[in-house]
Amino acid sequence: MPIDTHAHINFEAFNRDHDEVIKRSLAEDIWMVNVGSKYSTSKKAVEIAERYGNGVYAAVGLHPIHARDEEFSAENYKELAKSKKVVAIGEIGLDYFKDYGKFKDIQKRIFLKQLNLAKELNLPVIIHCRMAHEDLLEILNFQFSIFNFQLKGVIHCFTGNWQQAKEYLDIGFYLGFNGIIYKLDLKEVIKKTPLERILLETDCPYLTPPQEGDKRNEPVFVKYVAREIAKIKNISFKEVAKTTTRNAQTLFEI
Repeated sequence: MPIDTHAHINFEAFNRDHDEVIKRSLAEDIWMVNVGSKYSTSKKAVEIAERYGNGVYAAVGLHPIHARDEEFSAENYKELAKSKKVVAIGEIGLDYFKDYGKFKDIQKRIFLKQLNLAKELNLPVIIHCRMAHEDLLEILNFQFSIFNFQLKGVIHCFTGNWQQAKEYLDIGFYLGFNGIIYKLDLKEVIKKTPLERILLETDCPYLTPPQEGDKRNEPVFVKYVAREIAKIKNISFKEVAKTTTRNAQTLFEI
């Protein structure tokens, strides 16, 4: 039972058929966490999750690329998080890609507010980081010194080097891998990261594994990520699926 710990069935790409996609995933015993990027998509993730029993969950948060477009309201997100189907605050973090790097201060301020919200609600965080690992690690290390290492979470779509990976692992975070592993050389990181600290993702509708060509990505394709990790680590698909599922269940308490 692989778990897609980072899906976006709550996005426009799935407006016409999100129920069919979810049913197709559950039929293959693949669970998912649908992750919000702003209030509207967070709300939709919760609404979708509440229509299903076990297997469909939600995360709520304001993505850094939307940090200057939406005023962050902790109360609004706290209200969404009252749902028992909300298992994390995310995706949150820092993104310095191209023009997004022009509003770093706003991103940092909102990121800190959402870390505080996660701490208050005792929820893990799903962190987005693009071209900002140095600043992100500085913030997390400072926060961990304050919170006595009580904050937990995952670095979604990890694209950094082994030294950066090690720093995240040292403060207790998991690393999330998805179809980006077919585009970037992350073999060293995957080999050295203990399987007990890895989560599987799709980031659907983005980052479709090459085995499915130009198709829109969806949770059932998480199996390709599991197979590639198994190949890199020279272990079985079954072991990857079993261990990463246990990791997700532990982090998100599902």
